[in-house]
Amino acid sequence: MSDSEYSEEEEEVAPAVEEHGDVQGADILKARQDAKRAELDAQLQEYIAEWRKQRSKEEEELKRLKEKQAKRKVLREEEDKRLAIQKREEEDRLRREVEQKRQDEKNEKIRRLEEIEKKKQMALQAGRKDQKAANPNFTVVAKKEPQATDFKTTSGSSDKFSNVETARMDLLKSKEQLEEEKRISLSIRIKPLVIDGLDLVSLKAKAQDLWENIVRLETEKYDLEERQKRQDYDLKELKERQKQQLRHKALKRGLDPEALTGKYPPKIQLASKFERRVDHRSYQDKISLYAGGLEAAVLQESEKTWQDRMGEFVNRPRARLPKWFGERPGRKPGDPETPEAEEVKIDDEIPDPILPQDEPEEEEEEEEEAEEEEEEEEEEEEEEEEEEE
Repeated sequence: MSDSEYSEEEEEVAPAVEEHGDVQGADILKARQDAKRAELDAQLQEYIAEWRKQRSKEEEELKRLKEKQAKRKVLREEEDKRLAIQKREEEDRLRREVEQKRQDEKNEKIRRLEEIEKKKQMALQAGRKDQKAANPNFTVVAKKEPQATDFKTTSGSSDKFSNVETARMDLLKSKEQLEEEKRISLSIRIKPLVIDGLDLVSLKAKAQDLWENIVRLETEKYDLEERQKRQDYDLKELKERQKQQLRHKALKRGLDPEALTGKYPPKIQLASKFERRVDHRSYQDKISLYAGGLEAAVLQESEKTWQDRMGEFVNRPRARLPKWFGERPGRKPGDPETPEAEEVKIDDEIPDPILPQDEPEEEEEEEEEAEEEEEEEEEEEEEEEEEEE
C-alpha cells in the first residue's frame, strides 16, 4: 500500500472515531445530570416529609392551646359570675345594715321626741289646771315682775330667755328634721277621733270636749301673739337705747352722731399712717407741694407769723416813764398833768437805774439747770409718743 492510500484511510477513520467519542461523552453527562437530579429529588422529599411532620406537631400544639384557652375562658366567666354574685350579696348586706341602722336611729329619735312632747304636754296640762281658776287670760305686767303664762310661771328674766336655746337648736336643724318633729308633735297632740259605737250622750260629750279644746288652743294662740308683741316692743326699745348710747359715744369722740349707729364703723381719713389729722387740702394743693409749692407755703406761713407778732408789738400797752422827784421826764412846760389812773406802774418790770438789782449767780445757774431738765423731759415725752405711734 502506497503512502497516498494509507493517508486516505487514516483520513476516513479519524471522523468516525471523533463521532463515537462525542456520543459517549453526551451519555456520561446525561447520566451524571440524572443522578444529580435524583439526589435532589430525594433531599426534597426528605425536607417535605420533615416539614409536614413539624407542621402537624405545630397544629396539634395550637389545637391544644386553643382548647386550653377555651377552658380558661369558661372558668374565668364562672369565676366572674361567682364574684359578681358575692359582691352583690355583700352590697345588699351592707345596704340592709345601713338601712337598719338608719331606721333604728330614726325610731330612737322618734321615741325621744315623743317622750319630750309627752312631758311638755303634761307640763302644759298642769300649768293650765293651776292657772285656770286664777287668771285664764293674758295679762301684761311690769318688766321686773314675774309674768304668768298658761303653761308655766316664770320670772321676768327666765321669761325672756326661756326659749332662746330651743330656738337656736331649731335654726341648726334641716327642713326634713323640722317636718318630722312637726309630724310627731301633731300625732301626739291630735289624737285619732273614734266615734264608732257611741250613743247620743257620748257624742255630745265628745263634741263639748272638742269645743273646749278649740277654745283652749285659741286662748293659747292669743297669749303667744301678745307675748310676741311685747317682746318685739322690748327689742325695739333696746335697739333705741343702744342707738342713743352710740350717739353719745360718737359725740364724745368728736364724730358725727350717726357715725357709730350704722352697720359698719366710720371711715377715718388720715393724712398719713403716723399723723391722725384730717387733710382737707384739695388735689391741686397737694400737687403744688411737689411743684415747688412747699417753699411758697413756708414763706407764706413765716410772713403770717411775722405779721401777727408785729401786730402784737404795735398794739402792746405803752408804758410811761416813772416820775423823778414829782415830775415825769420828757414833760414839756405847759402840758397837762397825766391822770394817776392812766399811769402804768412798771417798777417791778424796770429796775432802778441808780440801784440795779443784781441777782446772784447761784439762782441763775439753778434756773438754767431747771430749764435744761424741763427740755430733756419734753424730749423724752416726744420720743415716747413717736414710739407709741
